[in-house]
Amino acid sequence: MKFFAAFLYGASVALGAPTSPLFERQANACFVIGNQALPAEVAGIVTDIQSRITCDPSRKTLSGVPDVSSGGISFSSVNFAASSQTALQFSLETFATKAPLASNDLATFQRQLDVYLATEAGIRSVGGNLAIKVPKFFLEFQISRIQTAQGNPPTAPALQVDHKLGKVLKNAPRESQALLDQVTALSKVLA
Repeated sequence: MKFFAAFLYGASVALGAPTSPLFERQANACFVIGNQALPAEVAGIVTDIQSRITCDPSRKTLSGVPDVSSGGISFSSVNFAASSQTALQFSLETFATKAPLASNDLATFQRQLDVYLATEAGIRSVGGNLAIKVPKFFLEFQISRIQTAQGNPPTAPALQVDHKLGKVLKNAPRESQALLDQVTALSKVLA
């Protein structure tokens, strides 16, 4: 096996293929289809989620990224771009929580977020449009709210409800004030 790995390395060097740790790390994730360097934070996310993600190369989504799945949830089943709604309208309806907040299935929200994170990494790897950030941040916001309601609020400031609210609002400058107000109102409902 070591010989084979050495052979592949030698062959890739001889052919002029990229062999940097960045290339190797990105090449292991089926959803990272391009060769643009990922920001360190995104590269860390790729490492964290790639074992939970499967790709269907026969189905392409945003920027040519294969349709990804996590725990039975595919990106194509929750793709905001396939909707006639704005990204925030879609997010408020598709990723709505039920009352009481603590009764929501955190694992389902996490799987939905995983497919968004994977697709975003794929988009970044080809330098594509990052409109995906609104629903991604909204999902992170919802997860933070659920965790808080379940008595396990995130301790890292960047994961807390108020911070995630700010991320949603900052990335949704073209959304209507009424929709932004709905998100702000949700940030006060933590039980």
